Amino acid sequence: MGMAAPLYYTAEMVRAMPDDGNRYETVYGELLVTPAPRELHQLVGGRLIQALANYLDRYRVGQVYYSPADISWGLDILVQPDVFVADLDEARTGDWRNIQTLPLVIEVLSPSTTRYDRFTKRRLYQQVGVPLFWVVDADARQVEVWTREVTFPAVERERLVWRPAEAAEPFTLDLATLFRPI
Repeated sequence: MGMAAPLYYTAEMVRAMPDDGNRYETVYGELLVTPAPRELHQLVGGRLIQALANYLDRYRVGQVYYSPADISWGLDILVQPDVFVADLDEARTGDWRNIQTLPLVIEVLSPSTTRYDRFTKRRLYQQVGVPLFWVVDADARQVEVWTREVTFPAVERERLVWRPAEAAEPFTLDLATLFRPI
């Protein structure tokens, strides 16, 4: 008989998980396990990264990253947002442990991540003060726009807008461009 799996996971326990193609995260001790993303997830995520990187090259108000990444706000929290912008000073340290301020977090839905992204991780992002969180639903061709103080999201079907206070212009991305076919 094998050993029972723990019921409560810490960030350190998750960091020790095997490199087996799954993504392991923990939110308040709950283990979140998801398989490698599907092709559409990667396509949309890549377009978001490229658009944000181009914007952040012009307006140095943050650094864009993508999963895998070890973002932790506590001993029992370790998440890997699909795409996120980190505070520039924190990013310059070159250490995931120092990255705590995320002005923008984006999760791209997959069938295996929908519950975690829309509920578990969304509530966490709101609790830790992430000001803007996008849940991208490529199948429905829409994005849920969450801020830290709302109970229900705005649903965007035409254009995403992010307005960093330090930038001369907002970041904008037409969803027709984001969701275009290959």
